This record gives sequence, C-alpha cells and structure tokens, in this order.
Amino acid sequence: MTERENTNMETDLEQEKDQKAQSGEPAGAAPANADAAGAEEAARTAAGQAAAESATQEKEPENAGDAGNTKEKKFFGKKKEKKDKKDEKIEELTDKLTRQMAEFDNYRKRTEREKSSMYLVGARDVVEKILPVVDNFERGLAAAGDPEDPFVDGMNKIYKQLTAVLTDLGVTAIEAVGKEFDPNFHNAVMHVDDESVGENIIVEEFQKGYMYKDSVVRHSMVKVAN
Repeated sequence: MTERENTNMETDLEQEKDQKAQSGEPAGAAPANADAAGAEEAARTAAGQAAAESATQEKEPENAGDAGNTKEKKFFGKKKEKKDKKDEKIEELTDKLTRQMAEFDNYRKRTEREKSSMYLVGARDVVEKILPVVDNFERGLAAAGDPEDPFVDGMNKIYKQLTAVLTDLGVTAIEAVGKEFDPNFHNAVMHVDDESVGENIIVEEFQKGYMYKDSVVRHSMVKVAN
C-alpha cells in the first residue's frame, strides 16, 4: 500500500469519527446498547421464572388440600364390605353350637352333683331306718342266756353278718366311752361328778351313734363326767 493510500484511509477514518461526533453517538455505543438489551432480557426472563415459581407454590397447597379432602372423602365415604351370606350363617351356627355345648356341660355337672347328693341322702335314710333293728339285736343278745345255746349262737351270727354289711357300705359306730365329749358326735343326756375320771370325759353310753362315710347319721347318747 502506498503512502497516499494510507493517507486517504486515515482521512476517511477521521471524517467518519467527525460524523459520529456530530451526530452525538459516542464511540463504542453499539456494544453498550447490546449489553443493556441482554441485561434487560435476562431481567425479564428472571422475573417470569420467579412469577411462575410463585404461582406453582400457590397451587401446590391447594392441590395438596384437594388431595387431602379427596382422601378424607374416600375414607369416610367408604362403605363396609358386606359379608357373604354363607360366612354369616357359619358364624351364627358356630356361636349357637358353642353356647349349646357350654349349657350342656353345665347341665351335666349339675346333674352329677344332684345325683351324688340324692344318693347320699337316700343311703342315709336307709341306714337310719336299719339302725333300730341293730339296736334290738344288741339288746336281745345282751339279755340272752347261755352263749352256747344254738338259738343265741344263730342270733349272734346274724348280728355279725348285718354289721359286716353296714361296714362295707361305709357305716361305722362312733366311739364314745373313755373319749372326750365332742358335740359334733355325742349327745350328752346326763352329767355326773366323778373325780376319778377326767373332766368332760364320757363315762357311759346309752345308745350307739353311727356315721355314714363322713356324715353323722345318729349322735351317741352319753353320760359325761363334770
């Protein structure tokens, strides 16, 4: 490039600068305007994003509330499932059978107690009616003469057989003479002062007492020393 061409280029540049200066446009204004426009666009974009996020946050609680209300409506509005008629019938019959079995068991136990009580009462009544016969046997044997007499010997054998049968049934005589008086087993009809015998000791028995198993059928009639 020649010196003249360089001079012309410089002249053109100076003229262009002068024109821009006259028009009021500073040098480097185009880049500055571009930066300002970019910043403004970025600000508008950020503002839009912030507004969108705010709207989303406002909608989320509403949506959550709607979801909660929907769940609550579903929970309270849920209908109970109806049982199958067969299952209901099975439960009804099972409950009825259980109650009947319990009632039958109670009835069986009550019946056993009643039977045991009836047997005990009946046996006591029979024993009580036989005791006077035993008393008469004893009186007759006591008044009999010679024990070697065949008649007396036969009566004695019958008496022993009768007492053996009563013993097998659970009937036993209550011990009295020489024992301390016990109102649970003895009935005192007389009292005597006797220093040779201890106090409250039975000295004589007027009528034997008997027990059937653990119960008293007849109390002993006795004389007690004071």
